[in-house]
Amino acid sequence: MHMADALLSPAVGAAFWIASGTALAYATRQLKRNDRSDLVPLMGVLGAFVFAAQMINFSIPGTGSSGHIVGGLLLSILLGPQAALIVIASVLTVQALFFADGGLLSLGANLFNMGVMSCLVAYPLIYRTLMPRTGVLPTAKRMGWVAVLTSVVGLQLGALGVVLQTQLSLISSLPLGTFLWLMQPIHLAIGLGEGLATAALLVFIRQARPDLLVASTTPGVTRSSRCLLAAIGGAALVVAGALSWFASCHPDGLEWSIERITGQTNVAAPPSDVHAQLSTWQTATALFKDYTWDFQRKSAPIPRETSIIASKSIAQQAWPSVNFGTSLAGIVGGMLTLSLVAGVGYVLRRRTTRPL
Repeated sequence: MHMADALLSPAVGAAFWIASGTALAYATRQLKRNDRSDLVPLMGVLGAFVFAAQMINFSIPGTGSSGHIVGGLLLSILLGPQAALIVIASVLTVQALFFADGGLLSLGANLFNMGVMSCLVAYPLIYRTLMPRTGVLPTAKRMGWVAVLTSVVGLQLGALGVVLQTQLSLISSLPLGTFLWLMQPIHLAIGLGEGLATAALLVFIRQARPDLLVASTTPGVTRSSRCLLAAIGGAALVVAGALSWFASCHPDGLEWSIERITGQTNVAAPPSDVHAQLSTWQTATALFKDYTWDFQRKSAPIPRETSIIASKSIAQQAWPSVNFGTSLAGIVGGMLTLSLVAGVGYVLRRRTTRPL
């Protein structure tokens, strides 16, 4: 669901930078008040894991499309919604800067669609509402179906955001009715896939570390575990380094929808100085474009006629695609995400505890 800059006008892009920035400011204030001693390191390793997990697109049967998890609900349950939003923002920032996954102008809109809608809307209004509020661990069955429902709603809201932001920008020829008709059903299927994956992880965590689920809904309950951090970090390395080879080659839901309307997955960016300058900056920073590293490629600007996602290559190729460059990109991206999340978290917490 990563939008490229070609879909957004500078005015709409700036407006959602402001909206998402306001949500992040609120999240940082709340993070300073959280007294969980394990929160910052857990944010870091979970950020690396979500980054790696987003590299794995799963095919949607019978559609020729694919999708990947967003991770907002899982992060919100384990960390709380405010800390989860900071992690999602870090993941999206690393993806945009170093992987050309989503544009720089559209970063605020992407955070709004994938972070704010999931962490600050779907999670508190659906998941928390349907979960017991007594601090008692919910049953696995209840946790599972609520997770699926919340994931579906979060993805639907995010997909609707993409459509409305595109229409407000008035720079594409995508018709509102057709675009909406394609985007919502395909993201319903993707939401079901993410919901099932999230439910499975939650059921596993319920058995292995139930205190994490109670801690996330009961402020002040903390338990640090180096073994847990090492396990999540190891899982992120495995997913990024090897399981990323098994990602689907099909276009994801946004690209698929665009292709059904225009016949191609590319759109031309408007002749705007803002778009041109941001494209130049992204060219300079995107060292792992398409989530790989080509040891022989020469520096070339990212074309202004760019993929809607501007990231994962959808060309047909052998599957699984065993590629050392992909493994390197995934591992480096996970480490960058971990470092960014941990750095932001420790700076915020240090300011909170600094003596007057």
